Amino acid sequence: MSLTEIPTREELVRAVSGVTPVIRAKAAWAAEHRRLHEETFEALADAGVFRMRMPARFGGYECDARTMAEVADVLARADGSASWVAATSWIPTWVLGLFPDEVQDEVFATPDVRLSSTIGPGTATAVPAPGGIVVNGAWPFISGAAGSHWQQIMAILLDPAGEPYPVMGMVPTAELEIVDDWYAAGLRGTGSVTTLARDLFVPQERIVPVPALLGGQSASKKNAEAPMYRAPLIMVAAASTVGTCVGMARAVADAFFDRLPGRRITYTEYTDQAQAPVTHLRVAEAALKIDEADFHARRLTELHDAKCATGEAWTLHERIRSRADEGAAARLALEAADLLAAAGGGSSAYTKVPLQGMLADLRTFALHGMMTPDVNTETYGRVLCGLPPNTMFF
Repeated sequence: MSLTEIPTREELVRAVSGVTPVIRAKAAWAAEHRRLHEETFEALADAGVFRMRMPARFGGYECDARTMAEVADVLARADGSASWVAATSWIPTWVLGLFPDEVQDEVFATPDVRLSSTIGPGTATAVPAPGGIVVNGAWPFISGAAGSHWQQIMAILLDPAGEPYPVMGMVPTAELEIVDDWYAAGLRGTGSVTTLARDLFVPQERIVPVPALLGGQSASKKNAEAPMYRAPLIMVAAASTVGTCVGMARAVADAFFDRLPGRRITYTEYTDQAQAPVTHLRVAEAALKIDEADFHARRLTELHDAKCATGEAWTLHERIRSRADEGAAARLALEAADLLAAAGGGSSAYTKVPLQGMLADLRTFALHGMMTPDVNTETYGRVLCGLPPNTMFF
C-alpha cells in the first residue's frame, strides 16, 4: 500500500485482512509470552493500522470511526490481543493531534510510530521544574507498552501556586521502566504491563492540561479544521475500541463452526451435533446477540462520524448513550461467546482448542472500566432519569 495515498475503507480493510494470517500465526506465541510478537507489530504497520488516526500531513489517513470499528473487527477475528493493542494505539495517536504542532512534528517523525497510553494518573504525581515538570509514579494496564515508541502519561500536578490538577504528557517509552506484571486470565497477548517513572523530566512543550483535552480544547493550529477532532476524547475512545469486542465474538463463532462437522454430543444418541435442536437454539441465539452487538457498535460509530462531519455539538444524552452502546456491545458479545463456548463440549477445555481462551479475552475486555456493561448502563439510566452522570468521563 502506498503511504502517499489515503486508502478507502474497503482498501484498508482488505489490506488488514491480507496480514491476518501473520497475526493469527503469532497469536499463541503472544498469549504465551504475554506481549505481541514483533512480526505482528510489523504486519500491523505494513497494513497501515498505525496511520489510521494520524494527521494527513504526516502521511496519516484520518480514518473515521466506522473504519476503525471494521478494522478492529477484522483484527479481532485473527487475534483479540492484536486488535486491542491496535485499537488502544488509535486513542493516543488521536490525542497527540491536540498537542502543540511542534510536539507532533517530533513524535510523528518516526514512521508508523506506535503509541501507548493511559486515561488515568495511576499513582503518578508531578512537580514543577525549570522548563517542565518532574514525574514520579506508575501506570498499570499499559497495553502494547513493550512495543511502543512513546507513551502518553497522566499525572497529578502538585502546583504550589494553585490547586492540584491532572496533566498529560508525551514521553519516550525508553525513559520509562517496564514492570513485567501482566499475568492475566485473558487478552494475555496485549502485554498490558505497568510502566514506572522515577524522577522523569518532561519538557513543558510536551505537557497539556487534561481538563482542556476533556473540554475539546486543542493546542494544535494545523489540525484545527480537521473533522476527526470534532469529537470528545471519551467518545473517541469508545469508537476506537468497540469493534474489538464484536470481532472477538465473531471469532468464537468461527471457531465453533470450524469444530462442528463430525462432532457428536457425548452420552446421547446424537452422532452429529449439528442435527440437535439444542445446537440450533444456541447458535441462533448467539448469532442474534452478535447482530445486536454490531447494532450498538454501528450506532455509536455512525453518530460519531455524523457529528464529526457536521461539527454539531454533542448533547449529554448522546455522549452518555455512546458509552452505553459500548457497554451493551461488550455484554452481548460476551453472552454470545458464552453460549457457543458452553456448546463446545468437554474437549474445548483443552488449551489447544481456542474457544475458552477467546471467551476469557472477551471477559477481560468487559472488565475494563470504560466499557463495563453495568456501569455504563447505570450511567445512561441516571441521565434518562434526569440525574447528572456520576463521572467526568463522557
